[in-house]
Amino acid sequence: MLLLTKAIVAIMLGFLSSAVLGLFLIPVLKRMKIGQKISVFVGEAHRKKEGTPTMGGLIFIIPTLLATLFLIFTHKIPYTSNLGIVLLVFLGYACIGFLDDFLSIRRGHNEGLTEYQKILMQVLIAIGFFYIYMKNGGQTSWTVGTLHIDLEMGWLYGLFILFVLVGASNAVNLTDGLDGLAGGLSAIAYIAFSLISLMVGFEDIGIFSLILVGSVIGFLIYNTHPAKIFMGDTGSLALGATMGAIAILTHRELTLLVVAGVFVVETLTVILQVMWLYLFKRKLFLMTPLHHHFEKLGWVETDIVKLFWVVGLLLAMSGIIFGVWL
Repeated sequence: MLLLTKAIVAIMLGFLSSAVLGLFLIPVLKRMKIGQKISVFVGEAHRKKEGTPTMGGLIFIIPTLLATLFLIFTHKIPYTSNLGIVLLVFLGYACIGFLDDFLSIRRGHNEGLTEYQKILMQVLIAIGFFYIYMKNGGQTSWTVGTLHIDLEMGWLYGLFILFVLVGASNAVNLTDGLDGLAGGLSAIAYIAFSLISLMVGFEDIGIFSLILVGSVIGFLIYNTHPAKIFMGDTGSLALGATMGAIAILTHRELTLLVVAGVFVVETLTVILQVMWLYLFKRKLFLMTPLHHHFEKLGWVETDIVKLFWVVGLLLAMSGIIFGVWL
């Protein structure tokens, strides 16, 4: 019962604080002209969204950090090295995304940090992750009990951490193309990982995930169609990388592929499109990521989002079963 109370408090803290912050932050961003620059390659419907405030990830990042610190200082959740790593990744990738968004707005086009700058920052965060993880006795083997996999990786585990963080962060970033799409899918995925974490003994990570769920739902008040604000790289990079970090720390990396299945498919369509163009000199999809392919087929934006949310929910439920029995 105590754990259930903590879970409810975590979700409510996140939701109420992000919902209130959004009321104040959106007008401020509008006055500062922090508007989204829309790619020239998307359709006319998206071009109309030019100038919509971005950096909306702050609406759920700030409340999540503050609520987590509040629960730690009031001894409602334990502070552990694992939670420290999650906060490092969450804040670190939020800063990368913030810089990317800021430079994009300042330069007046849809390009911020260079790829080399992003990778360098991501490598530094992965090093910090690996250092704290190893200092606190973390294992360096990739283990999947039900499949009888126990692969000792040694120092290569640091590269594995970097690969998961970069892959997960970019997957959410690519999916963030329709109003409410990435936010809704992220909330669903974090509900799954919160339940998995709590059921396999990671209370600290589970409660953090629930705070983030509440905060993202509060953000969705302003991000669903028609969006009053976009999360930007500030939000998408933080959500994706943190999801990857949680999967690593709970040793549920394969579960991540299931729970985040929609994000994975969105990313694969981009990769397949590039390969198809290179090999056969023609497109495999009308446009990528996959949600844009559905748009080109004539689907309404809100119908695409609802379909992807339903698929994401089904995958999350499957991931919970897979993750607990893993």
